[in-house]
Amino acid sequence: MDLRHEKLAEVLVGFSMAVQRDDRVLVDVAAVPEEMVVALLRSIRAHGGRPFVQFSRSRTQRELLSNGSEEDFALLCSWELEKIRSMQCYVAIRGSDNVFELGDVAASQQNLYREKMKPAHDHRIGKTRWTVLRWPNPSMAQAAKMSTEAFEDFFFRVCTMDYGRMEPGMAALKSRMDRADRVHILGPGTDLRFSVRGIGAIPCGGRRNIPDGEVFTAPVRDSVEGVIAYNTPSVYSGQCFENVRLSFKGGRIVEATAAHKTDALNAILDSDDGARHVGEFALGFHPHILTPLCDILFDEKIAGSLHFTPGQAYENEADNGNRSQIHWDLVLIQRPEFGGGEIYFDDELIRRDGLFVPDDLLPLNPDSLLRSL
Repeated sequence: MDLRHEKLAEVLVGFSMAVQRDDRVLVDVAAVPEEMVVALLRSIRAHGGRPFVQFSRSRTQRELLSNGSEEDFALLCSWELEKIRSMQCYVAIRGSDNVFELGDVAASQQNLYREKMKPAHDHRIGKTRWTVLRWPNPSMAQAAKMSTEAFEDFFFRVCTMDYGRMEPGMAALKSRMDRADRVHILGPGTDLRFSVRGIGAIPCGGRRNIPDGEVFTAPVRDSVEGVIAYNTPSVYSGQCFENVRLSFKGGRIVEATAAHKTDALNAILDSDDGARHVGEFALGFHPHILTPLCDILFDEKIAGSLHFTPGQAYENEADNGNRSQIHWDLVLIQRPEFGGGEIYFDDELIRRDGLFVPDDLLPLNPDSLLRSL
């Protein structure tokens, strides 16, 4: 047993899901080594939980999506919903040899699948203690421009960080977001204004996605005005989108472009009315994640980043009421090497060029989070 597997399993079971005696835990894995699954089962049982396991593969998922009917997906949702309703905890670990496996599945099929599966997805998000992460493999290492061995070392260092170090700074940032009204974001190609008044904020320090390191809220649904130019590639629905630019009026995306993929981008944003509104605004600050990996779970936590998310808001958590079958965390990095930028809350400078400025937020800067480690 690789000791790194045991350490990661303990983070997921003991910290992220906080498994208690007799908790039923669904372990949902795709292309993950059996050793890691065994480490999870042992850790769940050590905490008194009851593990259940299901396996899947990306090529199998492609086939199901490509040729499934509306009735098929409705029945699948009923099955998944019945399972998840019987669980207190859920952990999903996803490995994939090809992140573009779904790239040739028709957008209409993917939209239909997301629409029909939404009740099961919403129950998992709202009613279980859940955590989701990727699994390191040569495909991810290639996207990161690293050797497989070096990427594995990076992955475990990132995912098993002492997330407790983030808590004082996250509490301060949450407090500021809770009190804020007007947000103003500036940067190359970006001049965006919106309100977060009354929405509330949620700190994420290892309890949901792994890796973690963000505090999120949501804009008042109809308040967004201006333009944002994202500088991080993003893989969604099996396609890679670059140089995404969104223009807003009255909270709605009225113009959307992407390098060589504008039609595909707009097809996603036309999934439903909520897809052209924003369900999340978050600031990322994981000190070990500095460059894009074309993986949303990593990229949305990049130090000095923000994400501004078309689609579904988190129900009952920083909820602005927006509903959609999509939730797409598009990322803008504001460190100097990526063009810099500024964020203001009610005209007070909060972050410049990726570094927090107020004294109470300095603990979230990389030098503070990594000090003495």
